[in-house]
Amino acid sequence: MSEAEDIPIFPLQTVLFPGGVLPLRLFEARYLDMLSECLRMQRGFGICAIRSGAETGRAADCYAIGTLVRILDFDRDDDNLLNIVVQGERRFRIVARRVMPNQLLRAEVAWLDDSSDCALAAQYHSLAELLSQLLRRAGTPYAEMPTDYEHAAWVVGRLTELLPFALHDKQRLLEMDVPSQRLETLYRELLAEEFRR
Repeated sequence: MSEAEDIPIFPLQTVLFPGGVLPLRLFEARYLDMLSECLRMQRGFGICAIRSGAETGRAADCYAIGTLVRILDFDRDDDNLLNIVVQGERRFRIVARRVMPNQLLRAEVAWLDDSSDCALAAQYHSLAELLSQLLRRAGTPYAEMPTDYEHAAWVVGRLTELLPFALHDKQRLLEMDVPSQRLETLYRELLAEEFRR
């Protein structure tokens, strides 16, 4: 892990991996201010899954491991809400957090090492085929994202984001440091789910 850095945190009822895309609608003042800061400073913000609390109102308690995102696109809709699309860049661990007066969560984060990616082994090619089908059905922005079916981290990240697993199970996969371990765990859980049907 490297030296800690201060970033704003957006707690959500979802888990995003590096490489994943996520559309968001912003309407609370704290997140509009956060977006303005990020655009002005040309920096990203962190997304962390909520452990307890809600996405709106008081700052939620979130898991310690999340993903830094960068803003790909933004526009206002007819209701004057701000729509943005973000993409995950790198995982981090929260080492200290504080709640600002407007209930925006800020955190000192240490970056996690994501350099241990590996090629997708032949035994998992069926997962790549499943993912290809899911992305085609998912629509914008997922269907237009650059793909990398050859690498384990990309395949397991996208499958975990798109499949209807419980939030804590998705978080458990995000917290694993080795993509091949994530892939094997996901594969076993999918087989177990198929067996239960």
